Amino acid sequence: MHTKALLLASIPAATAAETILGAYIFSRHGDRTTKAYSPTKLTALGAEQVYLSGSWYRSRYIDEKSSTRINGISSDLADLTELAVTAPADNVLQGSAGFFLQGLYPPAGSVNSQKLANGTTIEAPLSGYQYIPVNSATVTSRGSNQAESSAWLQGNSGCPAAVNSSQAYYQSKEYFELLGSTKEFYQSLLPVYESTFPSESATFKNAYSIFDYIHVSTIHNTSIPSSNLLTPSNLQTLSDLANIHEFGLGYNASSPIRAVAGSVLASHIVSTLNSSISSSSSQKLNIQFGPYGTFGSFFGLSQLPAVSSDFTAIVDYASSMTFELFTTSSSSSPSENEVFVRFLFANGTASDSNPAKVYPLFGQDKTELPWTTFVSEMNKIALEGGSKEWCNACGEKTGQCADYYPAESAGVAAAAKSGNGMSNAVAGVIGAMVTLGVVLGLQALILGVGGLRLTKRRKQDPSEVFQVPAGKTSFSDTSSTQKA
Repeated sequence: MHTKALLLASIPAATAAETILGAYIFSRHGDRTTKAYSPTKLTALGAEQVYLSGSWYRSRYIDEKSSTRINGISSDLADLTELAVTAPADNVLQGSAGFFLQGLYPPAGSVNSQKLANGTTIEAPLSGYQYIPVNSATVTSRGSNQAESSAWLQGNSGCPAAVNSSQAYYQSKEYFELLGSTKEFYQSLLPVYESTFPSESATFKNAYSIFDYIHVSTIHNTSIPSSNLLTPSNLQTLSDLANIHEFGLGYNASSPIRAVAGSVLASHIVSTLNSSISSSSSQKLNIQFGPYGTFGSFFGLSQLPAVSSDFTAIVDYASSMTFELFTTSSSSSPSENEVFVRFLFANGTASDSNPAKVYPLFGQDKTELPWTTFVSEMNKIALEGGSKEWCNACGEKTGQCADYYPAESAGVAAAAKSGNGMSNAVAGVIGAMVTLGVVLGLQALILGVGGLRLTKRRKQDPSEVFQVPAGKTSFSDTSSTQKA
């Protein structure tokens, strides 16, 4: 039996008797305007990219003629109980999701018409355009809006420990070496972008922002200042440095919390796919749109860089990764031991010329993982957003996390007041007045007991102020060493 299972797992999908039970698609947005100028907007090219990608996934999972169609899914008219589509409240990501869905479920035409009781046939507007809602997901990491206009998406994670871990990259040996070794390179390209990035900003610290600005310009601008400097070699270097910079911010093997976005995604994938094999759920396809940083974080956590160094690079526009749930059992209700997961990735728009390809996860030697193995490996890296585990890992005790730390919350609330309901401001003023009274009282007591009296001090000559002591050259020349 064990040998037979191994043989089945190695048979290509086209020849094995497989039934697709469900799928989870995570996609990047399409082409957009540069982040250097807000607001960032989805372009016509970007809309076309995600639309074509949606069309390819339709041919794989929705089309009735497809050998990899999701079992029982509606092929013409979208059934909203079978779909769950989310994207952060951002015009680029929300817009991309909308165009993707039009490729997945295009206008239904005459299928979406209705004959009335009086014999009149009504055709739906826009050739049967299908209005599929995109839910607003403001929690790629927990509770912050992942706006695509943000240059550094990790800053919106809502996870203090992840932010601190990412910031630690700026203190790493690798970062300082690249900051120094690439200084002349970025300065040499200053004529191209000096109107947006002044000389002091033209460094490796802004590797992604500079790359993004030039990348967008090469796609959309008919004229670029000093474009002769943008040789293929220089463009490749800009891309390579941006890849190193962003992967360094999004993943670190010795600090897994840095990849919190990938951890939260992993948790969501497992819970969603689990519902696809539940007899009580009708959900079959989950689609989520998010930023490139989440891809990199998940890639690192799932050990994909060991498969190919390409998994350390910023994914192209409209890239997508898919988790495909399937079984080789003929049972209408296969057991967990009969269910498998396959991971696919398309760098850029998925199409017949650039199909999503299968890759092994977690250092496994197989691309088809048993469901139980998949869940076990995913749970090692997963963090449910807003859970107590997430709060502990992130070092967060406020907001949603406050419920898990009632003592700390009570302390904060108590600290916000002083005495019988007095505010901090009022308590502070009263405290200051009491302190002043005590000091004045002590001063009067000392003067009275010691028989001292106050006298007017003569005005000091300006020449006596800040005199350098004999033998000293400056005030920094002291016996104790001071560090700035």
